[in-house]
Amino acid sequence: MPRSILICLPDRDFDPTEVATPWHRLREAGFRVTFATEHGAPGAADPLLLTDVLFGKLGALPDALARYERMIQTSEFTAPLQWADVDATRFDALLLPGGHAKGMRQYLESQALRRVVLAFWHPAKLVAAICHGVVVLARTVDPQTGQSVLHNRRCTALLKSLELSGWAATAWKLGDYYRTYPEWVEHEVTRMLADRKQFARGRAAWLPFVVKDANLVTARWPKDAELFAAELVQALAELGPRDSTN
Repeated sequence: MPRSILICLPDRDFDPTEVATPWHRLREAGFRVTFATEHGAPGAADPLLLTDVLFGKLGALPDALARYERMIQTSEFTAPLQWADVDATRFDALLLPGGHAKGMRQYLESQALRRVVLAFWHPAKLVAAICHGVVVLARTVDPQTGQSVLHNRRCTALLKSLELSGWAATAWKLGDYYRTYPEWVEHEVTRMLADRKQFARGRAAWLPFVVKDANLVTARWPKDAELFAAELVQALAELGPRDSTN
C-alpha cells in the first residue's frame, strides 16, 4: 500500500508553486496525496501569483502553473477533508505550504490546524513546511513542554531579506501585499527557538536550500520547492510501503 501525505491549505491565497510542485513530485513517485481545508471546500491560490504580480515578475513560473492547473482538476483537490475531521493515523506525512497574501491569516491563526500538527508531531510522523507554513509550526505549542514544537529543532523559513525585497519592490503599487503581518516571518520563527543559531539561511537565496532535522523538513520560498519536494519523496520512500492493515 503506498504511503500517504496530507496537504493542508487555506481557503485562498496559498502559493501555487509551494503546493503544486510537491503534489506533482509526490504523485509522480507513486504516493497518495490528500488535501484538507478548514471547511472542506477546495482552496484557491493567490490570484496575483497565477498572473504576474507586477509587470510579469514575481509570479509562478510556467511549469508550476501547468502543474497547478492539473492539480485543481483532480478529485483529491476538489473534495478535500475538513481540518477538524483529519485522522492522522491514515497518513504518513503532513505538508504545510506557504503564501503571503492576507487570505493566509485564516490558516496561520487556526487552532484547528495546530491540532492537526500535534496529531502528526507526537507520533513523530514526517512534517514538512515551506515559507509561511513554518509559521504554523512556530505557533503550535507542544502541550508536553509548553513551548513551540520548533523550540529545540533546526529549521528555516522565509528570510527577512526575501520578504523585505518583495515588499520594497511592490509597495508603491500593491501596498502591504507582501507583508502578511508587521513582524517578519524570520523574526517570528526565530523567537520560538531555544537558540537563534537553530535557524538556517542557506548560502544564497537563489540556491535551493532545505533543512532536515529528524522528522522535520523545512524550506524558505518557491525557489526551494523542487528540492523540498525531492526531500519529501526520499523521506517517504525510506519508510517503505505502508502495512495494508493500517
